[in-house]
Amino acid sequence: QVQLVESGGGVVQAGGSLRLSCAASGTIFNINAMGWFRQAPGKQRDLVATITSHGSTNYADSVKGRFTISRDNAKNTVYLQMNSLKAEDTAVYYCNGIITPEWSRTVEVWGQGTLVTVSS
Repeated sequence: QVQLVESGGGVVQAGGSLRLSCAASGTIFNINAMGWFRQAPGKQRDLVATITSHGSTNYADSVKGRFTISRDNAKNTVYLQMNSLKAEDTAVYYCNGIITPEWSRTVEVWGQGTLVTVSS
């Protein structure tokens, strides 16, 4: 069974920085795209950033220039460096991966979420 485990959330003042990590575990054959989504209270879950296995990235307009997604394929880990944080970045951040386990079909996997709170 493949799992994604996030870490790095917490409370930070506006203008500060946080780095989220998401590690995939299990018997994995290949990890395709990975990404970060977020859900603020009372709102839908929205895409923050994605990265392909080859390193191509995509960002939501609201985080361009402030957030950077990266991955370490050897560690099956994706990161989200968040700088110049704003109060509106407050949300639960979810890691997402399109993963092919060994001897199984490709599946979409979600992490449990990590809370980021930006105080103004």
